[in-house]
Amino acid sequence: MKTTAKRSIALLLLVAMVLGGLGVLGYRFAVNGEKWATLRANEHLTENGSFVGAGNVLDRNGEVLAFTENGERNYNNSERIRKSTLHIVGDTEGYISSGVQTAYKSQLSGYSPLTGFYTLERYGKGNDVVLTIDSKVSAVAYDALKGRKGVVAAYNYKTGEILCSVSSPNYDIEDKPSAEDIEKNKDGKYDGLYLNRLIDGLYTPGSTFKVITSISALQNIPDIHSFQYKCTGEEVVDGVKVTCPKKHGEMDFHECFSSSCNCAFAVMSQEIGSLPLEQTARELGFGEVFLFGNKNTAASIIDLAAASGGDLAWASVGQYDTLVNPYHMLTLMGAVANKGDAVLPFAVESVVSPKGRVVEKAEPEVKSYITPVIADEISQMMREAVEDKYGDGNFENLSMCGKTGTAEVEDGKKPHSWFVGFSQNEQCPIAIVVVVENGGWGSSTALPVASKVMKEIYKSVS
Repeated sequence: MKTTAKRSIALLLLVAMVLGGLGVLGYRFAVNGEKWATLRANEHLTENGSFVGAGNVLDRNGEVLAFTENGERNYNNSERIRKSTLHIVGDTEGYISSGVQTAYKSQLSGYSPLTGFYTLERYGKGNDVVLTIDSKVSAVAYDALKGRKGVVAAYNYKTGEILCSVSSPNYDIEDKPSAEDIEKNKDGKYDGLYLNRLIDGLYTPGSTFKVITSISALQNIPDIHSFQYKCTGEEVVDGVKVTCPKKHGEMDFHECFSSSCNCAFAVMSQEIGSLPLEQTARELGFGEVFLFGNKNTAASIIDLAAASGGDLAWASVGQYDTLVNPYHMLTLMGAVANKGDAVLPFAVESVVSPKGRVVEKAEPEVKSYITPVIADEISQMMREAVEDKYGDGNFENLSMCGKTGTAEVEDGKKPHSWFVGFSQNEQCPIAIVVVVENGGWGSSTALPVASKVMKEIYKSVS
């Protein structure tokens, strides 16, 4: 009896170990199965480095951006389109990790945790990925950047669909620079070549941050609409001099914004206070990571705990240590345009099987940032900036609202050039962000880029 009991216990332990092992294996398969199945070493997916098992990547109008033919991965026949959509389409080697050919590898290959590569085996290809991108608009944005480093992105703030997202520097996917060329280059030509600056970039915001400061003023200064300031070209705050490019003269709150008066905002910041200003920024998404497709964005950075007096004054106009992610800023523009609710931007509209069945469909997330009352007033202030300072002729028919930024960076380098804004034309509910690295004045560099892109979008929808 004792021997039988011992054998029973041993058998039970063995069964428990087997079941436990199966449980661990099942868990690891559930967590890592997709990763294992889509490794580049798998010959059913790749051949000579080419992603042969992938379906097509198409833009919103059905333009094919990437496809497989005769066992090779091929791309659109326009060099402009190949370059302008590079960081969204991505490469097959995985250097551009945010590109759909890497981030959506399992969808493109048709992999399913239930059926494996059934789609690939049966149809000879995986699923198609349909983007929200308009490749023609993207090409115009690429042209407008003129080879300068930076980012241009525009999206429908009602639906969340990104119409263009161009990151520079880029390259022609059919003429990729060699690793040696990239390594040996000393003039910065390839700096951040594989980064999608829309989601990975962090930039000093310059005067675009005055949108955030203005929101905080509306939230924290009860009599802000009685605010009056006479700009003489400089203001000393706690021993620190804050300057403007010129003397703006007597202004009210709205005029301080449209004139982008650093001195006025320096004074305003002292009434707001460092902690309330930081709190406003965090309520508007600073410090938050956003999911863009299958990749996370960089988080905008603000820390005003040690900022007081002159530091706070400069922080209020987008200098100090604050850094902003362009995707985040685009989202904020969408929130202001959309009565305080931001529909988060996305670039993959759907995943479609070889039989034409939609297997995945985008479901955009909505975040509430500010009240409709504040959103309306900020919209009015940005509209006045375009009408009174930038010129409506730059955005004909668009009822454009906007804010430029000239963000000082390291000594000896030109400032980063910014433009953020959105159209109030109901036929063209588009928000835009432009950053030209070391481009100089926002009004003379980033604004013309935004103008060209917005005009092209308006032409495409009207």
